[in-house]
Amino acid sequence: MQQNWLFGGVYGTVLSSALLAALHSEGMPYTPYYNAAWILVTAGTTALAHAYAHHMSSHRQNGGAQRWRRLAVTLVGEWPLIAACMPTVLLLVASGLAGWAEPDVTAAGLLLNTALLFGWGTFAALREGYRRRSAALIGGADAAIGLLIAGANAVIK
Repeated sequence: MQQNWLFGGVYGTVLSSALLAALHSEGMPYTPYYNAAWILVTAGTTALAHAYAHHMSSHRQNGGAQRWRRLAVTLVGEWPLIAACMPTVLLLVASGLAGWAEPDVTAAGLLLNTALLFGWGTFAALREGYRRRSAALIGGADAAIGLLIAGANAVIK
């Protein structure tokens, strides 16, 4: 259960970072609510696709009702992926309410998600028994994914 939570947390955080960078309007009007909605829709469809793929890969011959029940349980297990996107979604909604500038929101969101990736990596390493220093190094490696997305955003835009 906790492994699924960690997987979904990292996956959702990376997904929301990539989407935040990709949805940057670059000269078009800033649409934070639209961007937040797209991140939620993408997280939902990703969770659905991930659950369905797991369900099909472990497909067993049995009754239809049991098959649907297993799919429902698998879908419920994907909630961490969607929950991990919520800091970015909430940041976008807050930026729409407060009228914040898009470049600042994108930078803040990518920084926030990089810090979250550091936290996910550090927490997972500590949970596995690593010492604090080693866990922090592992967290730093996970944070590098966020920095890579931020760097790609800077280069592409």
